Amino acid sequence: MKLFETLNEDVFTLFAARHYYSPTCIDAEEFYEDLKRFKYIKRLLNRYLDNGKLSERLIMNHLVIIFNVFGHDAGLKMLEYKLEPRHWTVVKPFLIYLKVQLNTKYSNVISDKNVVDQLRNF
Repeated sequence: MKLFETLNEDVFTLFAARHYYSPTCIDAEEFYEDLKRFKYIKRLLNRYLDNGKLSERLIMNHLVIIFNVFGHDAGLKMLEYKLEPRHWTVVKPFLIYLKVQLNTKYSNVISDKNVVDQLRNF
């Protein structure tokens, strides 16, 4: 559908609702809580990039839930819209670890070595 070819603030929530699947979801509040995970991930990535404090388990948990309720393709598209280019060096190793995306999709992004080492010990 042409409406969702490129995401922007006007269609982001509509795109998310269209791809949202949670059999246990009982109200809209739960949907919006899941949408907040993008903000939480961004905050955790900023904390790591600014202070060096990596909360790999928390980032991993948020990513797993995002991909479970929105699917891999939609979740990835939403992450691409919400995250800044500087975040991708940190996110890429998580995506590879979760087998959501192969190393070739973001071949121009160099993975953060510390994050890769942390995930190897995960």
